[in-house]
Amino acid sequence: MTDDTPPLRAAARTPKTSPAESWEPELAELRHRQALARELGGKERVARQHAGGRLTVRERIDKLLDSGTFQEIGSITGKATYDAQGNITGFTPANCVFGRGLLDGRPVVVAGDDFTLRGGSADASIKGKPKMSEEIATRFRMPLIRLIEGSGGGGSVKTIETTGRANLPGGLTETTSFDLVAQQMAEVPVVGLGLGSVAGLGAARLVASHYSVMVKDIAAVFVAGPPVVERLGEPRTKQELGGWQVQLACGAVDHATDTEEQAFEAARRFLSYMPSSIHDLPPRVRGWDDTGRREEKLLSIVPRNKKQPYHMRRIIEMVVDKGSFFEMGQMFGRSIITGLARLDGWPVALMAGDPLFDGGAWTADACNKIIRFVDMAETFHLPIVHLVDCPGFQVGLKAESSAVIRWGVRALSAINQTTVPWCSIVVRNAYGVGGLGHQPVGHYCVRYAWPSGSWGSLPLEGGIEAAYRAEIDAADDPQAKLEEIEERLNRLRSPFRTAEAFWVDEVIDPRDTRRLLCDFANMAAPLRTPGPSRFGMRP
Repeated sequence: MTDDTPPLRAAARTPKTSPAESWEPELAELRHRQALARELGGKERVARQHAGGRLTVRERIDKLLDSGTFQEIGSITGKATYDAQGNITGFTPANCVFGRGLLDGRPVVVAGDDFTLRGGSADASIKGKPKMSEEIATRFRMPLIRLIEGSGGGGSVKTIETTGRANLPGGLTETTSFDLVAQQMAEVPVVGLGLGSVAGLGAARLVASHYSVMVKDIAAVFVAGPPVVERLGEPRTKQELGGWQVQLACGAVDHATDTEEQAFEAARRFLSYMPSSIHDLPPRVRGWDDTGRREEKLLSIVPRNKKQPYHMRRIIEMVVDKGSFFEMGQMFGRSIITGLARLDGWPVALMAGDPLFDGGAWTADACNKIIRFVDMAETFHLPIVHLVDCPGFQVGLKAESSAVIRWGVRALSAINQTTVPWCSIVVRNAYGVGGLGHQPVGHYCVRYAWPSGSWGSLPLEGGIEAAYRAEIDAADDPQAKLEEIEERLNRLRSPFRTAEAFWVDEVIDPRDTRRLLCDFANMAAPLRTPGPSRFGMRP
């Protein structure tokens, strides 16, 4: 030390805090209350939950989210009892556990029902918790995942006795926040996971989502459960009434898994294609797949015999990024395939005709499925790819009795209301009014055709007899005349004749499909515009 070095100052000292001034007693009480809340409905009810093959709500959240990222909100919300000195003697936590966390490094909101507490019914609920989960997800533009078991905070008949009155559903005094539930469909991605018996309001929350999943052996979904419908003269088990086969076939739920862990993985994968909200864009995730990859099998995958079906899913797997196709609603409206995929890393919404079901004709269910799917794509700015094989709307008494024309017109309207980039590839059929739906007509859409493509006002098969009845009947050999006319018209309906009139962008080699679709995805990327759509998606 030199003479001009300033003297060292005394080290700053932290003043000691006396026990009387510390807030440690209050923090100890906070930790005690949080420990009580983590006991859920108690050891016996937790054991019963596990015996039924189901995880508890807190175990589910831990398995779903990235490790250590869950930030609970309302951790000590519930109903406590006290002794004469004001000391807590018992605590029943609210049957909704929710908070924020990370899912694959991305912020989300998760809200789960605690079935160990009155089966998730209103008797054990704090209404503000599920409502706040909806508000936070919407306000801060984060995806919402609902872990649903029970009535999802709905009521039970005991509610009348515990509250001393009956609730009148709806109106300004309603606390179920269903206005927010509906609003979210146009704002942020919502996933609903059915993880047990789900009834009433819980069922409504499950299906009010962009993607819903049931766990096969443990979940059942219904408006009202077996005891109620049995009183109406219809005895049913839970699975007979609302099992996964029932709900997937009718389109109420999108997917079913064997385990809860698989349901969590399905939620993660769905959200990987989605933006966090409509104010963002879906993320690009590039893999190792070559954009110029050519699959020789595509050259012969569509049979020359138009009555012979083929596997459209094999085509999908060969043209999108390897392993990227994520199908949605596989068991419903089966003549149309819908799902998410990637092309050169860009997420797209993909739909395709499936000739294995109804020959690819659009049924009322298929139209319903299309409406919901293209609305979701429009809401979240996903370009649409359509692999076309549609011989038109389904015909016959069954079709007419299902109002196929009304649902068909609604599907056409939904398609023509989309503004996102659209690319159609006519793989085989595009006929009739249903064929109008292969792409919107109000703005330019990319349109290619395979050499197997075939289109018109109606298929030749069946139409020739009607249009040429007099000529066929007058022929010496009606069958030969029919074949002669059919051969003549088949030459005229060649896709090359249509290409001459520039009604299709290009007739392509099927092996070039992947390259052209990747070109489309890259061309569409700058056109993606975040923000609200012209209309909001409804459940």
